[in-house]
Amino acid sequence: MEEVTYKRDNIRLLRRHLALTQKEFIQQYLTGEDGKPSMCIATFSNLESKGGNRIHEVTQSVAEKLQIDPGLFSLEPEKFADRLNVVFPNTKDTTDISQPAGKAGNIDRLLYRLTMYFSEQLFDKRLKKGDKVESDRILAEKLGVGRSAIREALKVLDVLGMIDIRPGQGTFISNDEADFFIIPLSWSLFLNGGQIESILMVRNILEKKAAELTAEAAGEDCMEKLHDISNRIHEAYLNQDFQNFLNCDLEFHLCIASGSGNPVILSMIQTISNLMKHISGTGMADQQQLKEIFEEHRLIYGAILSRDAAAAGKFMEDHLQKSMKRYNYR
Repeated sequence: MEEVTYKRDNIRLLRRHLALTQKEFIQQYLTGEDGKPSMCIATFSNLESKGGNRIHEVTQSVAEKLQIDPGLFSLEPEKFADRLNVVFPNTKDTTDISQPAGKAGNIDRLLYRLTMYFSEQLFDKRLKKGDKVESDRILAEKLGVGRSAIREALKVLDVLGMIDIRPGQGTFISNDEADFFIIPLSWSLFLNGGQIESILMVRNILEKKAAELTAEAAGEDCMEKLHDISNRIHEAYLNQDFQNFLNCDLEFHLCIASGSGNPVILSMIQTISNLMKHISGTGMADQQQLKEIFEEHRLIYGAILSRDAAAAGKFMEDHLQKSMKRYNYR
């Protein structure tokens, strides 16, 4: 209940910080690829005032559009407000913050280098959670950049929850340092977006394993969600609703990644999906492809439903190999 309350309050804080009406906020952050809103103003207004289970859906959608950690919305409102001013200062154009992170600039590369630097120290046991890190002066010297750039990058890592900046005391590794081993991997894909075939190879390996793990041990919640998505895919296929089919297709793959129980697999597959969306657009060409993908999904879903891990992995591998040929990646 407390988490729902925090998310409700933080969504309201974000909307007001961006000076958006509820209608504008929905149009900008709660729409599908077809541009249609995922909820009406009355529903959103009720969530903002009273909360409810759909607030999780709202925070997830907003986090995906802004390319930020959805966990930020679970912070106490006071802490969220502090971090809000760092990530989205009032002087920043709100159209800029909705842009995808795929076009990485210098700050992205510095963030990647910093997280890799801290990750190596954690792996080598030179740092552990709660430890104080080097000053911005020393970090700037080691990475060959200006201190102001280091300070800005550290602020972002603080917002992401990877470090804890304590005024007057210094900067410390977060008590949950696991993100250091996920975020650098995700950023590396965006920063090396030209290596499409290599990235797709990684995606195929991860998705095959995710299908196997989901078939072996996915919980009832995941299975119910997968059942619902499969039904919507079937309906979209019968109606030849290409856009809805594509949306459900992405949900299908992310649901399986989530069902694997491995957060690194989920994070990497989400990142690759976002990258490929920017590079290839829809990727869909004709009704024949719609039919092929629908039938391939049925095989994957059937294997997972039967708890046949080997078959689920094989059908997923076949599906992804055929997809690469369909989209001319090979």
